Amino acid sequence: RVQLMESGGGSVQAGGSLRLSCRASIDTISTYHMAWFRQTPGEEREGVAGSTAAGNSAYADSVKGRFTIRRDTVEDTLNLEMSSLKPDDTAMYYCAAVDREGRTFSWADVLRPSAYDYWGQGTQVTVSS
Repeated sequence: RVQLMESGGGSVQAGGSLRLSCRASIDTISTYHMAWFRQTPGEEREGVAGSTAAGNSAYADSVKGRFTIRRDTVEDTLNLEMSSLKPDDTAMYYCAAVDREGRTFSWADVLRPSAYDYWGQGTQVTVSS
C-alpha cells in the first residue's frame, strides 16, 4: 500500500515560480518510476515530467526549459520546480508512482497515466495573467 501526498500548490502571477513536492510512503523511491501529471476540466490528464527508477527524466514539450523534476531518495520526495509560469500551466497537479518490478515499463510509458498504479490527491496551481 503506497500513499502519495502533494503539496506546494498555490496562486502566482505569470512569470512567477512555484515548487511542488510529493511525499511517498515508500521505503525507498529509488525502485519506483514517478511522475507529475496535470489536468484541467474538460481536458485529458497530461504528463508533465517523469523520473524513472534509473534516474532518467522526461518532460512534456510545453514545459521543457521551465520545469525541473528532482527526486530526494533520503526524504522520499519527488519535487517539481516550476519557473516562468504561464496561465496555460493552471491545472490540478498529481503525483504518480509505479514499482519498477511490478509492471513492464518502457520509455514511452514515462508520461503515460495508464502506466502508473499509485496517485496522490492533487494540488491546485493557478497562474494569473
